[in-house]
Amino acid sequence: MEFTIQAVFSRSATLELCTDTRYNAPEGVRVLLDGVPVDFGARNVFSLHGLEPGMCYTVAVEQGGVRTERRFVTGTETALLDVRRFGAAGDGETDDTAKLQAAILACPAGGTVALPQGDYRCGPLFLKSNTALWLQKGARILGRTERAAYPVLPGMLPAADGEYNLGTWEGNPLDCFAALLTGIGVENVDIYGEGTVDGDAQNGDWWEDVKRRRGAWRPFLMFFNRCANIRVQGITLTNSYSWTLHPYYSRAVQIADVYIHNDAHSPNTDGIDPESCEDVEIVGCRISVGDDCIAIKSGKLYMARFHCAPTRRVTVRNCRMERGHGSIVIGSETSGGVYGVTVARCLFCGTDRGLRIKTRRGRGALAVLEDIRLENIGMENVLMPFTLNMFYFCDPDGHSPYVQSPLPLPADERTPRIGRITVKDTDCTGATASGGFFYGLPEQPVESITLENVNIAFAPNAAPEVPIMMDELADTERLGLFAKNVRSLVLRNVHMENALGAWPVTENVENLSIEET
Repeated sequence: MEFTIQAVFSRSATLELCTDTRYNAPEGVRVLLDGVPVDFGARNVFSLHGLEPGMCYTVAVEQGGVRTERRFVTGTETALLDVRRFGAAGDGETDDTAKLQAAILACPAGGTVALPQGDYRCGPLFLKSNTALWLQKGARILGRTERAAYPVLPGMLPAADGEYNLGTWEGNPLDCFAALLTGIGVENVDIYGEGTVDGDAQNGDWWEDVKRRRGAWRPFLMFFNRCANIRVQGITLTNSYSWTLHPYYSRAVQIADVYIHNDAHSPNTDGIDPESCEDVEIVGCRISVGDDCIAIKSGKLYMARFHCAPTRRVTVRNCRMERGHGSIVIGSETSGGVYGVTVARCLFCGTDRGLRIKTRRGRGALAVLEDIRLENIGMENVLMPFTLNMFYFCDPDGHSPYVQSPLPLPADERTPRIGRITVKDTDCTGATASGGFFYGLPEQPVESITLENVNIAFAPNAAPEVPIMMDELADTERLGLFAKNVRSLVLRNVHMENALGAWPVTENVENLSIEET
């Protein structure tokens, strides 16, 4: 079987099988490292740990008598700094913040800061360019629970060229507490291993009274602000305060073979939220959270007007989203635009929605969503496989007549636009309210939606519910497909099982094409 070497670190490597299966490897695959079989978890993307720097390794993948081999050389390492040598206790009680930060600051370019097995209780740590953080098996960075331990990142500060943005909250430049792992303007940083970053948010007050700002808005678990060439591999992220892994105004971000787990009832604990980023690759991740699994954003109106940075070229591949409000979400903070999102060979299991696109009037004319593609996706017990909502009732004015009016309003500098949406080769089971529910703006219809080779099976005992978050919308039950205010809707080899009534139900759809090939 063919495979690619996805990423190589000084002490680990990530591989990806070249197969059409979704997340899980096909049967009968063996992986050998220098001739020794390794347990790769029967997944398409997996990591090899316990390697040595600057060494040549041979990895082989066998299936059905066919063997493919590749060689790779691990990265060099200028120095290895064990945090225990800096006085870190790792006992889960001692405050190790200063010791861990000292090791990071002392690390030379090309060096690695190593955390051996242990629980390192600390406040936020600030990362340094051209270094690596290696969390060995059994190592856990454990967040302090008291707010006083978390520095505030000011939302906006005066600068020689105008403004300097540090903190952010839901698309606006607002004061927020620093993340447990924070990178500001750093580049060439690796965070990898078999250890865990644990915010311990459930033992603080982070999940209480979450709509009120207390000192500052809640921190993220990991935050990369204006960073480049960031790689996160192998580790577990859990018990986040709010969004878990948040790249922001960053480029060349790779997240591979990472497990993200937050309590089902933890508020706003999205898994991965690239915002105003370019060239983001998310491969082989498993995500189970209290909100959206992967949410792709580009800020609200202020940031788009004065610091516009669209999100471009996001790839999600061979991932498993197990629980959350949405598996792949675009929005709702998209004022800078989102261009080029490709999701392939993924499994969505038990999420409320599969593909969830949400925006609203007021996001602005730069809020263009273009070229969103899903291919070869499996959805198991996903309640609503596809939703598109241009009346999303977020923000203080979300229920205002301006946002919610079903009548055409002038298309102006506040009006968002949605371009091409394509879904191919996708199977969905356990749907409830609707298979697809697409609601564009009357003054700015969705340009193009294409579903090709899509099968949707409804749960026979599905209960009625509201399909999208907009005002004055009635419950639906096993509604095959609804589309309103769409210029082009193409349904090619689309099949429904257990749907109630005829479908599609359309209104103000200019060009409808239903094909069987």
